Amino acid sequence: MTSSSLTVRPARFPQDFDPAAALLTASMPEWPVTADLLRHEHEHRDPALFFTERLAERAGKLVGLLGVGHDDFAFEDWRYWANLHVHPGSRTQGVGSALHDELLAILKARGAREVRTMLDEHESAGRSFLERRGWRETWRRHEFRLDAATADLPDLPDLGGLRLESLEALSRDPERDRRLYELDWTLFQDVPMGLTLTKRPLDVWLNQELHDPGMRLGLSFALLDEAQADPLHGPYVGYTTLMQNPGGFYVIGMTGVKRGYRGRGLAKALKLASMRALQEQTRGQGVGNGEIRTFNDPPNTAMIAMNRALGFVQQPDRLRYELQLEPQ
Repeated sequence: MTSSSLTVRPARFPQDFDPAAALLTASMPEWPVTADLLRHEHEHRDPALFFTERLAERAGKLVGLLGVGHDDFAFEDWRYWANLHVHPGSRTQGVGSALHDELLAILKARGAREVRTMLDEHESAGRSFLERRGWRETWRRHEFRLDAATADLPDLPDLGGLRLESLEALSRDPERDRRLYELDWTLFQDVPMGLTLTKRPLDVWLNQELHDPGMRLGLSFALLDEAQADPLHGPYVGYTTLMQNPGGFYVIGMTGVKRGYRGRGLAKALKLASMRALQEQTRGQGVGNGEIRTFNDPPNTAMIAMNRALGFVQQPDRLRYELQLEPQ
């Protein structure tokens, strides 16, 4: 599609990875990305699910990007997830409208009934853009941040005979990856995200989680109960992960323990082990910064209270927007 010198075309990889990463970083400066991260994401999507990207160009310069595909966390054939980004220097110039028209055309051709996206609470222009087109806010996620380098962290609580190990140290366990995969699925089903979650295939989960370029296995920990012999999890009863963004800060992924181990401060122990390891790395070696970011859904009051007690400071929310489409 071409309009007023604006061209919308399918993405062409690998040559588009560098300009796409630059555009996304300009659009979301607090969450920078690199071409290598985009390449990894592109190469390790679930091949069974639909995904496509469109790029908007003007005078040979990339000014917008649209990604749309199935929602792999809550899969239904008729439900999709979209991300639309416009370079800050090209906003209010019709780029977003052209990409949104392209999004609707893609969704109509596929018989979609619903599409979702997320954006920051403070993005008032983006929210207005969506709301004028019929999108509605349906969910909020709280973001919290803490500087582990300067945080006054409490002592680890009593583990009651359980053992903490870094995921890096657990590489000696040939069943580590499969056990963590099954444990992650067990824990995620109890996370109140306002979604009916679906399980990703093992190879997809591994590449998107443990093998992600940003994963820091030495700063991520599992909790083991050697008296447990679960056929799916072995001795693994809880875990937490820490990933590093190209901007230098870290992001907590999953943190949780199995139901029978809750109420004993063990999730806090996992998080503290990760934070202490990062604190030691940052203070002792001066590697990167120590900022940690994490997200919690409002119904998850126990984890929110824990984060606040540890010194995490709440930021503007992340908002989920949905657009309901006419049945085809």
